[in-house]
Amino acid sequence: MAQQTIAVTGSAAARLARFFPTASPVRIPVRLTRLDAGETAGEDIVIDFGTAREVLFASSCRLEFGDRLRLRNGDGSFDVEAQVVAVQYCENQTAVAARFSRQFPNWILKS
Repeated sequence: MAQQTIAVTGSAAARLARFFPTASPVRIPVRLTRLDAGETAGEDIVIDFGTAREVLFASSCRLEFGDRLRLRNGDGSFDVEAQVVAVQYCENQTAVAARFSRQFPNWILKS
């Protein structure tokens, strides 16, 4: 009987989060807009993990290291610019880590 390969479990963002030891799970829906491309349209995503300085999420867009992004939630209480600092390409998604371009204190609270 042939041995089956076991697929890596977890989301694309969860696999990338292994490289960010201080990342905490969060579920924050936001609108992602790529600033470098001058795009006015964006993509609705969910921030899956966060650190004090970074957000980690999966996107169907083909983002690259250094891309500048805007992330904004529905009520505007979370509205930041960030730059892509890590990417992992998966089958039909890109796992992305983006670092805030300015300090955004207390956006993630641990209990």
